[in-house]
Formats: sequence, C-alpha cells, structure tokens
Amino acid sequence: MMGNIKQTFIKRVARELFDRYPNEFTRDFEHNKKKVEELTTVQSKTIRNRIAGYITRLVRMKEEGKML
Repeated sequence: MMGNIKQTFIKRVARELFDRYPNEFTRDFEHNKKKVEELTTVQSKTIRNRIAGYITRLVRMKEEGKML
C-alpha cells in the first residue's frame, strides 16, 4: 500500500481535467468515471472514483450557477 493521497491532489487533478475538457463531463458519475480513466494514468480505482466524484460535483455546481 502506498502512502495516503491528500485531498488537495484529488481536487487539483479534478479541476485540471474539468478546466481542460469542460464538455467531456456530465452529472453522471459512471460516465465521468470512464472519462477519468481515459484521460488520466491513475492506476487506483479509489483515486479514480474520488476524482470522478469531485468532477461530478463541479459539474452540478456549475449547472446550478454556484461557481465563479
């Protein structure tokens, strides 16, 4: 087992992906999971899922107009 992955790493990667590919992601977690897998080299399922989950949250926040 590797060391703990910090929350800031997940958020940073998620925001980079979201900024770089804004039209690739939707409100659907399963879809975002596949996209994260395609667009990154993340090996760990847990990390991939956390990134996808955060991106899903970002999409929802953007759609609701709560993002700057």
